[in-house]
Amino acid sequence: MSRLRTPTRDLPEVTGSAFDRYFEISARGSTLGREIRGGFTTFFTMAYIVVLNPLILSSARDGDNQQLSQTALAAATALVAGVMTILMGVVGRFPLALAAGLGVNALVAFEIAPQMTWADAMGLVFIEGVIIAVLVLTGLRTAVFRSVPTQLKTAIGVGIGLFLAVIGFADAGFVHGLVGSPPLTLGIDNKLVTWPIFVFVVGLLATLVMVVRRIRGAILIGIIGTTVLAIIVEAIAHVGPSGGPNPNPHGWSLNVPKLPAADAIVDTPDLSLLGHFNVFDSWSRAGWLVALMFVFTLLLTDFFDTMGTMVAVGQEGGLLDQSGTPPRTREILFVDSIAAAAGGAASVSSNTSYIESASGVAEGARTGVANLVTGVLFLLAMFLAPLVRIVPFEAASTALVVVGFLMMTAVRTIDWNDYEIALPAFLTIVVMPFTYSISNGIGAGVITYALIKAVRRRHREVHPLLWAVALLFVLYFLRGPLETWLF
Repeated sequence: MSRLRTPTRDLPEVTGSAFDRYFEISARGSTLGREIRGGFTTFFTMAYIVVLNPLILSSARDGDNQQLSQTALAAATALVAGVMTILMGVVGRFPLALAAGLGVNALVAFEIAPQMTWADAMGLVFIEGVIIAVLVLTGLRTAVFRSVPTQLKTAIGVGIGLFLAVIGFADAGFVHGLVGSPPLTLGIDNKLVTWPIFVFVVGLLATLVMVVRRIRGAILIGIIGTTVLAIIVEAIAHVGPSGGPNPNPHGWSLNVPKLPAADAIVDTPDLSLLGHFNVFDSWSRAGWLVALMFVFTLLLTDFFDTMGTMVAVGQEGGLLDQSGTPPRTREILFVDSIAAAAGGAASVSSNTSYIESASGVAEGARTGVANLVTGVLFLLAMFLAPLVRIVPFEAASTALVVVGFLMMTAVRTIDWNDYEIALPAFLTIVVMPFTYSISNGIGAGVITYALIKAVRRRHREVHPLLWAVALLFVLYFLRGPLETWLF
């Protein structure tokens, strides 16, 4: 599997067609075939969001005891993901797909909406996206990104790689969370006893073998092959879902892998939720202080999650310059901010860049062309939702584990003998997977870096913007006590 590691600024001049020159396909050492393959891979590793986001948002009730339509949420989720992913491809020209952000959607569903209406809550999401867009246009967001030391950016990418692997193992049921000690255990009761786990393990091992043998399309082949195996297993064993009225710990994590009926493949999308948001009502109903705290939390989460994701994807594709900055950083961040606002306007929560994009990059994607493919597939998913539901977590998760390994390899470039950078890098790397949050990892690293420099009387080596970021993260981590004290 070819992985370009040459900085973008050193790439040769493009001499192909206008399409090739615009997207810099040849300049980045890619081909149209690799971009298409990468786009498919990214979609298959992200497609779960079309099912999961509606499940999360529709399971909560707002302050008026109202619930959102799961069908309408699925259609709007796919629509916004498709449009924003294509926009990122055309404007940012970077292989970074977008969709409703996990974690943020839970915050909106279970903390924000119960204190107001759904329209009010989505209005706050819209405001947050507009604020981030303004920060991009003023150059502040890019300046903050550039203020982060290069090795700390590398640690962010490594931490996200480990985070991806943990997500893959957890989604597949290979590890389970426990109350008490230990926090994680193997399978069920420390045993691998279910058919879904068997499918995941076989698919993962097969994918790893193909990666070692440098087979083109190894990750995509792994997802498709594991899905086929899952369909066969389900047809024979009738495993069923893990959730529902009667929870089954031996069932499939989300999607049950079975072929839909021929007359149920195409479904008409319900777009009734588009435009159902209020910008100002939430401030009067919940109070300006509560609304402000919610916007601040959303803002900080989106602000730094995207930065970390952008670095990790660029690092995987060799698309960063010597300072760890990808090409067209400003455009990438601007599209991401527009996606956040679009998610609120469509009532599907803030849309953000997805780290699963790294799976497509691992398959050869280097340009925005891969986004065109992923985006079109999301738009088709509005009409072909039954087909999207065929791919179970256990199949898509194989890609996350493999990509996690590929991203972890950058850990060798960190100077572990220099404790002033090694300790912040270590905390950045481990806090992400252990707290299930990219922002938490970045915050831990930035605060520790600034503190160590201050104690060592080297505070002038820390960029003024990074001091401001460290202070904001201190407030972010203290928001629980602050909310209790203020409200």
